[in-house]
Amino acid sequence: MLLCKKDIYYGYFISCKTVESAFLFRKKKTLLDDSHLEIIPFSFRQTSYETEIKDLQKELTTVDFCPVTDDCISENTNFTYTVFSPDRKERKDKAIILLHGLNERSWDKYLTWAEYLATHTGRAVILFPIAFHMNRAPRIWGNPRSILPWVNVRKKEVQDVTNSTFVNVALSSRISKQPLRFYVSGLQSAYNIMQLVQEIKNGEHPLFKENTSVNIFAYSIGALLSQVLLLANPEEMFSESRLFMFCGGSIFSYMNGNARDILDKEASDRLMKYYVDEFLKSYPIGLSSKSISLEQAFKMMISPDVMRTQRESFFETACNRIQAISLKQDIVIPTEGVMNALGKASQKILEELDFSFTYSHQTPFPFLKDVGKELVNKSFNRVFQKASSFLANG
Repeated sequence: MLLCKKDIYYGYFISCKTVESAFLFRKKKTLLDDSHLEIIPFSFRQTSYETEIKDLQKELTTVDFCPVTDDCISENTNFTYTVFSPDRKERKDKAIILLHGLNERSWDKYLTWAEYLATHTGRAVILFPIAFHMNRAPRIWGNPRSILPWVNVRKKEVQDVTNSTFVNVALSSRISKQPLRFYVSGLQSAYNIMQLVQEIKNGEHPLFKENTSVNIFAYSIGALLSQVLLLANPEEMFSESRLFMFCGGSIFSYMNGNARDILDKEASDRLMKYYVDEFLKSYPIGLSSKSISLEQAFKMMISPDVMRTQRESFFETACNRIQAISLKQDIVIPTEGVMNALGKASQKILEELDFSFTYSHQTPFPFLKDVGKELVNKSFNRVFQKASSFLANG
């Protein structure tokens, strides 16, 4: 299928509708003619660490609207991911994995991000979904009509709950019932990314050559997942990877997920209390001098004073491979939290921006008209020009 983009420059608004239209056909390969990009779907089946993940998921408490345990949700282990790839015949040798934020069901806002990165870096951009997000969860969880009754149930169960909506009730209920689910899902996502990267580097992926260079663009909670992967560096597969974080990279205890489209207040408070007050005590760190496990790496990112020396030493050593942009008015992932994660290395890695229009963490590039439209385009280009320049190398 061929889709043309006439008279397009890389302004955020101009390309959005065209790319979204193309993405509707993602079940088959689609060509964006003027940008010479292909949008290609690939199937993923979880095979690595399958037993370890299932054993953890079987122990997690279920919720009424989903009475089966997490290991029985087939959408989460067999799914499709999409790649924006430069339109060339030969297999690629450079890739970027794009990771999204918490409680996301649609790739819409990321499509122009992926298009820009692929066009300006020459790398194939892989839109990879985190466990139980996007198309890795039952469709009913994102269906307003189906899930709305559970908002009423949630409000009855949790007295005076605020910010409870049909958008966040599935995640909020599952996190409240069992906050360990956040860690287990993150661990599964890390294992899945490791499997994908290993397949790519081994030359087993149909789109990529052996020893392909893999960089990461991470937004919001995807940045935390990326930091854990780079800290642990399993099998040294991320030793040379570059990471660009946008609206992400905070130490966990500084994050605030209390929002109508992320988590309700009770779930947000429960999540924070569990990891800051309970998780570290229940699961001792036990750091090895030889290597860092994914679990240990996650614990390093929970609170500023937990393994501060090891964490800050890593970011100082890796500062040439990591860059980050935070937004001044972002209350979900504040700049202060990113600085507490990176330590002194934040002076080399982090840049805080503040746009001259109303924005939020969830919507950094809102759809505005007239003069506002040009301001958003300018800000979008500023962020992604920097990201592209950085991620094109390595």
